[in-house]
Amino acid sequence: MTTIAFIGLGNMGAPMALNLVKAGCRVQVFDLVEQSVEQLASQGAVAANSIEEALSGANAVVTMLPAGEHVRAVYLGDHQGNKGLIDVVAPNTLLIDSSTIDPDSARLVASYAQSKGLEFVDAPVSGGVAGAAAGSLTFIVGGSDKAFDKAEQVLKHMGKNIFHAGKAGDGQMGKICNNLMLGILMSGTCEALNLGIENGLDPNVLSQIMLQSSGRNWALELYNPCPDVMETAPASNGYQPGFMTKLMLKDLGLGLDTAAKSQTSVPMGSLARNLFAFHNANGNAEKDFSSLFEFYQSKNK
Repeated sequence: MTTIAFIGLGNMGAPMALNLVKAGCRVQVFDLVEQSVEQLASQGAVAANSIEEALSGANAVVTMLPAGEHVRAVYLGDHQGNKGLIDVVAPNTLLIDSSTIDPDSARLVASYAQSKGLEFVDAPVSGGVAGAAAGSLTFIVGGSDKAFDKAEQVLKHMGKNIFHAGKAGDGQMGKICNNLMLGILMSGTCEALNLGIENGLDPNVLSQIMLQSSGRNWALELYNPCPDVMETAPASNGYQPGFMTKLMLKDLGLGLDTAAKSQTSVPMGSLARNLFAFHNANGNAEKDFSSLFEFYQSKNK
């Protein structure tokens, strides 16, 4: 039986870890939120009281953490003298980080792992909470061919589409590009729906019109931001749960930071980032990012 240490049990990490349990893996879980660990343990995972305990006997590690600073601390150690997991894991342990972070942090971790003889891949995901629960995520993987082949055997239990983007850090670069586009298209979808509503159109009818026309996009198909148009979308459940606005803001910020380094023009991404920044600052950080629809409707409240 494959033993996997899973660290980070948030909205995405918890269902991902559960799918590994369902696949027959021994999954040793750790999170700073004790309740998250207990919930996974009640569904077949093995609760760990520390990262070190989660790593005991593990053949592979999967991390799903909020930002680059957390990934660097977990893998490389922190300023309080705590060792990183790279210095603790057993030889030949496969390391998979599915967080969305800056490419430079992923490359730094990969370089240190390589110096210790360990295989590491950055494997950020696309597909949202629903995709995590359904095991239908898309993984965008950066790392060596050998590391990718090993990681694929673990990732296949959590996703349907697994792409090898290239070398270490390239998985993060692919995810940044994807989420830059996602932020732009969600902004445009909210804007178009609100325009129609304010001019007398039924949002259900307008959504169907655009779905069958050239405005068709992922948000309209699977994640409509207007309440009560799509029963399964976060918008129809008070914008909970989902991909939080503060995380979309973070990802758009990663896109702009990367663009600044390469001197790439991203005017639409900049506008989308500013819209989400305003929305985030107005008390919507914990809501799903599709709640940007409320930003457009605020004058009607």
